[in-house]
Amino acid sequence: MKKRNIFLFVLIAALSAGIGMYVGHKKTEPQTPEAMAVNNLFAQTMPDISGKQQPLAQWKGKPLIINFWATWCAPCVEEMPELAALQAEVAPVQILGIGIDSAANIAQFAEKFHIYYPLYVAGTGATDLLRQFGNQAGGLPFTILVGLDGKLKKVYLGRLNFDELRRDLAALKNM
Repeated sequence: MKKRNIFLFVLIAALSAGIGMYVGHKKTEPQTPEAMAVNNLFAQTMPDISGKQQPLAQWKGKPLIINFWATWCAPCVEEMPELAALQAEVAPVQILGIGIDSAANIAQFAEKFHIYYPLYVAGTGATDLLRQFGNQAGGLPFTILVGLDGKLKKVYLGRLNFDELRRDLAALKNM
């Protein structure tokens, strides 16, 4: 009977050690630059256009189109009404706008052009976020597509091609 207890103890200890090594290895795998950029984005808190601080983590677990833009950027201004119209078409995908401008300018723009998806005010600090996503020059507009799994699926530099974006969104359902 004693040999059997010792055998069971050794077996349980070996299994526990194996599981512990596996879990420890999984937690220490290095993150990709894209994953670190998305995690950093979700760690941000930014004011919305009314000035209320909003944690971007509230959008974790949802498919997102995140558009970095500015009121002084002509291509940004051109695509905003089309993005606003797209929001109703692509639900449950959520469009977020991160403005590189003042709260007053962004609020005035949103009212004038009837932009009803969430807009946040990042000011000039957004250029650091852009660089983390590979946009070293800080060019605008800049849009990222984040999947339901929280992973970066695609980046778009410059004015959006909405046919391409729609195809990417359709493919996203299979990702």
